[in-house]
Amino acid sequence: MHLAGTDPMQPKNLLFIMSDEHNSAFMGCVGHDVVKTPNLDRLAARGTLFENAYTNCPICVPARASFATGRYVHDCRHWDNADPYDGAIPSWGHRLMQQGHRVVSIGKLHYRDATDPNGFDEEIMPLHVVDGVGDLLGLIRDDMPERKGASNFARDVGRGESTYTNYDRNIAAATARWLKEEAPKHTDRPWVLFVSFVCPHFPLIAPPDYYDMYPETDILWPALYDEDERPKHPYFAKMRACINYDKHFDEAKIRKAVAGYLGLCSFLDSNVGAVLAALDETGYAEDTRVIYTSDHGEALGKRGLWGKSTMFEEAAAVPLIMAGPDIAASARVKTLTSLADCHPTIIQSVGATPHPDDADLPGRSLYEIAGGANPDRAVFSEYHAVAAIAATYMVREGAFKLVYYVGMDPELFDLDADPEETNNLAGDPAYADVLARLEARLRTICDPEAVDLRARAEQGETIEKHGGREAILERGDFGYSPAPGQKPDFAA
Repeated sequence: MHLAGTDPMQPKNLLFIMSDEHNSAFMGCVGHDVVKTPNLDRLAARGTLFENAYTNCPICVPARASFATGRYVHDCRHWDNADPYDGAIPSWGHRLMQQGHRVVSIGKLHYRDATDPNGFDEEIMPLHVVDGVGDLLGLIRDDMPERKGASNFARDVGRGESTYTNYDRNIAAATARWLKEEAPKHTDRPWVLFVSFVCPHFPLIAPPDYYDMYPETDILWPALYDEDERPKHPYFAKMRACINYDKHFDEAKIRKAVAGYLGLCSFLDSNVGAVLAALDETGYAEDTRVIYTSDHGEALGKRGLWGKSTMFEEAAAVPLIMAGPDIAASARVKTLTSLADCHPTIIQSVGATPHPDDADLPGRSLYEIAGGANPDRAVFSEYHAVAAIAATYMVREGAFKLVYYVGMDPELFDLDADPEETNNLAGDPAYADVLARLEARLRTICDPEAVDLRARAEQGETIEKHGGREAILERGDFGYSPAPGQKPDFAA
């Protein structure tokens, strides 16, 4: 295979860096005029930036299971944050290990347990779901309870340190050690090092040097925050009744939260910079490709929403940068991509042979996409997790994005004309053909109603397995998965 303007691509090592909850707009290289991300900007300048990349599920555990397997959520059936990946479905890591490649993870995985065959020769400092079961409360999607832990989102904001910031520093340091001490031991075949930071995921507490880069008095107010600007779709009324982070915010806390998130983006960037510096210092930069992405985005108060869990761009879009040997520098690719494309990309990058059982995977190699393949492709995402009264599906094709809610009215947005997604075209007769075309495209991917029934049935089985609704309510809400060595903070 040839990429435009390059020699034939050769197998190389791969450093794959993933963050958690990084809104794709919060990088200098995409035009954000406040956030400072010099290392990611330099990575994009010497590589290729995919401008329209998406998660296949806007919440951690299903997104990471989909990323690992290369399969959509309804196919791998890791529906929510209480349904973690356990290695049963082969991942790209399994495929590489079978062919003799060294595959190592450092940092957050959010799988079930380190004792599972997760597709790594070694897991260094892994973060997995709480107690091997995760967020059981999110399974309750009918008569949804109010999440008591939502208040912690607004409580834990501002200037300081958290277990997450300490964890990320340790991840960066462990990566540098691995490159110096372990990488030289593996020279027979290209290796893959998966480095997974947890920031800028909440708590939105940023280290002082980074928090102070963004004075609270200068913070830009979240867009579409006023009550009359917020989404009117009934789906969001149900979501807010379940997990209403915003009711715990006032102006001072909003300013601290936004400053904290900006600071965490810059803190993440510094850790990415430390990893890339270690790659240079150890001499591996010339023989190693780098991919950077995140598992999903963060609303950060926009539309009165916080966290992820929606199909709006701020939650469903992700950053995606690729750099290194045989990759065009200072390139921008508008073709739609998703995390599902990472599986074939990783396989191709190290020169492995695709497994015949993976012939049905929906993704396509980013190297081929960057070379001009499939420019009119569509991307797909789905959500069956916490606060979802209805299963939600997204199909984007060109500028148009369909958001399909089972049993509720759909939404259709023209992202070229309406990048803020405030004008729902689904009821406009002038766009009836577009709506029908995108729904037909959705139904070639899955039967949305049948998938919803299957997800709810399997979630119901998990509820019963763990003692039923009342037992799960009594267990409570822990807000976010603790870093290794930290206990979860349950709110019942």
